[in-house]
Amino acid sequence: MEATDMDIEVTQEQILDSCSSSKRFALKNSIQTNFGDDYVFQVVPKEDWTSMAVSLSSNTVKLYSPATGQYVGECCRGEHSDSINHILFSGNILHTCSSDGTLRAWDTRSYQQILFWDRRSKKQVACLEESHMDDVTQVHFIPDQQNKLLSASIDGLICTFDTSGEINDDDHLESVINVETSIGKVGLFGGSYDKLWCLTHIETLSIWDLTESRLEANFEDARPLASNSWALDQVDYLVDCHYSAADDRLWVIGGTNGGNLGYFPVAYGGGRRSILSPEAVLHDGHTGVVRSVCMRSGMNQTQGIFGWTGGEDGRLCCWLSDDSCDVNHSWISTSLVEKHPKNRRRKRHQPY
Repeated sequence: MEATDMDIEVTQEQILDSCSSSKRFALKNSIQTNFGDDYVFQVVPKEDWTSMAVSLSSNTVKLYSPATGQYVGECCRGEHSDSINHILFSGNILHTCSSDGTLRAWDTRSYQQILFWDRRSKKQVACLEESHMDDVTQVHFIPDQQNKLLSASIDGLICTFDTSGEINDDDHLESVINVETSIGKVGLFGGSYDKLWCLTHIETLSIWDLTESRLEANFEDARPLASNSWALDQVDYLVDCHYSAADDRLWVIGGTNGGNLGYFPVAYGGGRRSILSPEAVLHDGHTGVVRSVCMRSGMNQTQGIFGWTGGEDGRLCCWLSDDSCDVNHSWISTSLVEKHPKNRRRKRHQPY
């Protein structure tokens, strides 16, 4: 049953001890859905938040309303023959890339596929195949520098390319950062996007100066540091990072095998290297590993939707923030069916 038929059942949960902190969020509500034997890989919203896409382990993408949780359609069913590794909106067009070697585009107004290679000429522009020795896990164009492309790989390298003119590995590779271990996810931050955070498959966090390719902070013990600062639980893995440009602050998002999440401030510089107590806690929404966090608002928001999360338990949870944190509530679809862990493939550390 899809989220359109959402019979709501309200259950009271325990009061979070973290409510005593003025900067922490308590979970007020979560809308939880179930996808049969599938689990959620990624949750991505449109820029205007009128729709959000959810990629599943069945190589399908479903679309929902972020405001109501209503199911609105799907795409990709039967089109990708292997795992969908990343999805991204560009206006009404949803892009999907897969381990089957294809990149596809979908018009989310009609859910029809748009076939293309280059957005202007529909031809391959370049192929950079010598810079990495293993699977590439991330590619990003650097904001405000449209010709600068950044790539990260299982080989532990982060490469920056100048994509202007005729592109090739020899002449357009500008810099290489060696993290020395398999890279899971990277992101750009800072006022001029000159800083880079990096999460690895062995659950470490590092901060880099992208302009100088210089390591600014290395948190090889990121999980223990986060766990020691969290009285509520123990961090088992790192999901993502969040940056607030308004506050110039960075958080690392840590999760537990039971499905709880914490937003941990990252402090570094001037000889300081700390992961502080969580300023937001998403508690009792998931029952397994959380794969994706889609944050709608800033950390200072006191009302409305805080964001959405998806995980290996097959649940898509909506989190609301509120000034008061008296009692937690969970809104659970009555069609929710628990899945048996023994029937699930665990591939969180395998990018493809």
